[in-house]
Amino acid sequence: MPRQALQPEGMPKPEPPYSPVVVSGDTVYTAGQIGRDAAGGLADGIEAQTRQALENVRTCVEAAGCTMDDVVKVNAYLADLGDFPGYNEVYRECFAEPYPARTSVQAGLPPDVLVEIEAVARKA
Repeated sequence: MPRQALQPEGMPKPEPPYSPVVVSGDTVYTAGQIGRDAAGGLADGIEAQTRQALENVRTCVEAAGCTMDDVVKVNAYLADLGDFPGYNEVYRECFAEPYPARTSVQAGLPPDVLVEIEAVARKA
């Protein structure tokens, strides 16, 4: 099945060799998104970084013609699982029931990056 790589409007083009969004059939995959805004600024704190990372995920899935309601799976990587409560609070604001399946793990992330979030969506 062919794949289509997308570059969402308003999102900086990545320097490393990856696509922010790939569509294959009716499935949409986002690359991991961190709490950087379009100007490259990194949000401060777990809540702000989670909010911006999920806004970046939203931008990616919308570029593929989906909404956050079409997201079926989320993988989140936290620099410190002690930040889980703040991350989880913002996550609840961005998704409605029934929630997507989700995995949240602690992982080594670049300095000052507290969370990275990727998603899989399905076109209706």
